[in-house]
Amino acid sequence: MFTHNISPEFFSVGPLTIYWYGLLFVIGVVLAYFVLRSIYKEQKYKLEDLDSVGIYLFIGLVVGARLGHIVFYDFDYFWKNPLEILQVWNGGLASHGAAIGVFVAYLVWIAVHKVKFFKYADALVVAFPLVATFVRLGNFVNSEIVGIPTDSAVGVTFVQLGENFARHPVQLYSSLMNLSIFVVLIVLYKKYYKKSTDGFFLFLYMGLYFIGRFVVEFWKDLHALPESFPLSMGQVLSIAPVLIAAVYFIFYFPKLNKGKN
Repeated sequence: MFTHNISPEFFSVGPLTIYWYGLLFVIGVVLAYFVLRSIYKEQKYKLEDLDSVGIYLFIGLVVGARLGHIVFYDFDYFWKNPLEILQVWNGGLASHGAAIGVFVAYLVWIAVHKVKFFKYADALVVAFPLVATFVRLGNFVNSEIVGIPTDSAVGVTFVQLGENFARHPVQLYSSLMNLSIFVVLIVLYKKYYKKSTDGFFLFLYMGLYFIGRFVVEFWKDLHALPESFPLSMGQVLSIAPVLIAAVYFIFYFPKLNKGKN
């Protein structure tokens, strides 16, 4: 077992305080950007398009993730403390809200720039789990989104929460899951992109991520739904994306793949 007593603050100088969460979030975004630059160069896409869509997606990510956390998980608290809505460096970003925000931002960008939906979608999603990997590490440092109590060897005691018992480190489970998805996507993209059909990587990411999210939720202690309900909020929100991905691979992918061959 591990005793977690890490301060959320990375360092502080005078009035300036840098938080681990914000630092890890920025690291994830920067790494994802350079991964996408490599992909764009390899596919001979316009790098200026990456810079442009990147701004839209970043805004959509932050706004969507924050609003998602507020609406899906902690509405009453933020209703009473509205000024804390802007304090994203303290944590509180929901991946389902982030997905919605990024999707809407991308729709706006392709409408403004008159670009077909799948031209960049399959490339962009390859880097998404890399950002999520570091966000979940930030959650771990912040002692937030904790798991259910456990007596197993992997248990972590979060001293910052004033607890003296161990919990499943679901933040690390989720971080490892996202890193694994990133590795799968980048390897497959590098090897098969030219042979793939439109939407393959987008829907593969949707399927892998939300199935993984559904499973990890079984060890998470944050539900936002009545305890009598058999599923958590995260599991309920993951069902639709999994079904959409399943419809693509069962009904559309075989036809598209056959037509391409």
